[in-house]
Amino acid sequence: MAALAAISHPVSGRDLIAGGHVQNIEVDATGVARFQFLLQPADPGELVKQARTAVEAIGGITEVKVNVQLPQMGPTGGGGGGGRQGGLKPGSVPAPTPKPGLLSDVGHIVAVSSGKGGVGKSMVAANLAAAFARGGRTVGLLDADIYGPNIPIMFGVTGRPSVTGDKGRELIEPLEAHGVRLMSLGFLLDPEQPAIMRGPLISGVLKQFLQQVNWGPLDIMVVDMPPGTGDAQLSLVQSIDLDGAVMVTTPQDVSTGDVRRGVKMFERVNTRVLGIVENMSGLACPHCGEPIDVFGAGGGEKLATEMKLPFLGRVPLDPAVAKAGDAGAPTVVSAPESAAGHALNEVSEKVLGALSVLAEARS
Repeated sequence: MAALAAISHPVSGRDLIAGGHVQNIEVDATGVARFQFLLQPADPGELVKQARTAVEAIGGITEVKVNVQLPQMGPTGGGGGGGRQGGLKPGSVPAPTPKPGLLSDVGHIVAVSSGKGGVGKSMVAANLAAAFARGGRTVGLLDADIYGPNIPIMFGVTGRPSVTGDKGRELIEPLEAHGVRLMSLGFLLDPEQPAIMRGPLISGVLKQFLQQVNWGPLDIMVVDMPPGTGDAQLSLVQSIDLDGAVMVTTPQDVSTGDVRRGVKMFERVNTRVLGIVENMSGLACPHCGEPIDVFGAGGGEKLATEMKLPFLGRVPLDPAVAKAGDAGAPTVVSAPESAAGHALNEVSEKVLGALSVLAEARS
């Protein structure tokens, strides 16, 4: 208790014991310490790590087990989170109204998502952001893929962000590359350090990236979503007012089936899906130039037709994409004349067109 009481909350100034954050402390005969940590929505997730570290430093403690708990939330009404598609469908999940002022200086927010990993979602997000910036727009890219934060590599950025402001009002300054303001957990971790977090901690990190990063005025923010349909996705769509989501798939059924579930998730939280991108749609033979359908063909377009969604385009399996990602320069910047470069620029133009239509509908 003394070790935990030595940790102060950065906003309230109260220690973890007096503030009621830590409860039910137990230490068994083998030196295993257990306690519950009540994490409020506005609390930085770093508090849990500090508490664990403080207890681990006590002599005789062999292991620390922390049970992170969120406060019970009452029923919420429908409304925010991209409520531009009319009323909620029967059985849908209500999306709480986004917090007033949160990202209020951002013109449009677009999520790039997929139902599974390994389909090129982060590549599409990086190239969309870079293409928007090359078109003269002020752009931010939020890497919400906590377990696989690849945006730093794709933009060739290795530094750590600085913190500015007075105590209690600190803001993280995003890093910048290729005209895009960037924030990722990858900037805060060592190169080989894994992000070992449960759902509540992930939600806390994402809230920090939304609330405590000095994004400044932006024309467009692109959010690189984690794969799947879990806590991180729900936290984001319930915290910010998304203009819509771009879904990325590869042609084969094992990918389109997962993307179908991802589309259904966005529908259930009343968030518009702007369209589907088919990545890795074909490889041009280096000898004869004929396309080789390594992962099949047409799955993304077929899915878009079945779900009555716009098909945003095909991105071929192009070696230029792999080289660009490893070199830290998105394909639309480093190889805009390549087949993938042309395809990605066309996708960005279609997304901008969809956003323009939405803006006109609201005016």
